[in-house]
Amino acid sequence: MHFKQSLIAGLIGLASLSAHAADKLVVQLDWLPDGDKAAAYVGVKQGFYAAENLEVTIQPGRGSSDAITKVATGAADIATGGISALMMAAAEGGIPVKAVMSVYSKQPDALFTVKGGPITSFKSVVGKTIALPPFSSSAAIWPVVLEANNIDPKSVTLLKVDPAAMAPMLAAGKVDATINWTTVAPNFEGVLKQAGKELAVLPWSAFGLDGYGLSVFASDKLIAQRPDVLKRFLRAYKKATEFAVKNPEAAAADLKSMVPEADVTAAAAAFRASVPLIQNEISAKDGLGSFEPKLLAKTWSWVAKSKDYPMDKIDPEKLVDRSFLPK
Repeated sequence: MHFKQSLIAGLIGLASLSAHAADKLVVQLDWLPDGDKAAAYVGVKQGFYAAENLEVTIQPGRGSSDAITKVATGAADIATGGISALMMAAAEGGIPVKAVMSVYSKQPDALFTVKGGPITSFKSVVGKTIALPPFSSSAAIWPVVLEANNIDPKSVTLLKVDPAAMAPMLAAGKVDATINWTTVAPNFEGVLKQAGKELAVLPWSAFGLDGYGLSVFASDKLIAQRPDVLKRFLRAYKKATEFAVKNPEAAAADLKSMVPEADVTAAAAAFRASVPLIQNEISAKDGLGSFEPKLLAKTWSWVAKSKDYPMDKIDPEKLVDRSFLPK
């Protein structure tokens, strides 16, 4: 009897030790916890992080640049965001952050306008007013995409607007278009529908913009001091992403369980809108998470043009670390 009690006490002690041994990580989202961020919450609710003995805290964000800054300053360990923001930060003086996994192998940037409105193509943006969110990684690329299509960026008026106000402004006709990622198209569709209007999406990839978009970043400190933790996180995050791609509704439900204000139907629609950016001919060829050197260099070339940097200002290869990706 005494032995049995000791054994039970020992098992309880081991279980307690295991629970306390979970490695903690703070993950900084680039934006608010909308449907396109569902994979981060899938990792929690489906147990992918726990299976890797990780305790993950997810923080909402205010843009890619802000998310990267939080990782650089130690306010978070890992972040998601547009890789162009990391390239700009590096070009402006260096930053102790690396891209460790590609999520979007196609650019998500797009122009949102209304069907039947004055904007029907890139050429027709001349003289129009366009809203975009502050800290948007799209802002830097926009002028170059215009120039590549022989349009003077000065011919367009840009307004920096709170993200929540952009769809209502478009619906009310206060702006002619907005700059967004294609992942938020379902949100705009609902708002425009209430105004009796229909959304038209002009993806910049259809106008020559190619390269990587949403990526996962890690601090140099995490890479140097807790490499095994980072490797386990990426293994779990990749599984969570693959699960969400196959099960957008379940992913939305996982988001809802942790973000009560989320709408499951809208969140599922938002994630479905992001799937073509994750699962496409590029990820099929190179594998989810990869940074293919030529496409990475192409991504940098767009950023360099947008900021008028010399091409040798940075080496984009030095901003990525592929060694933590699951095989």
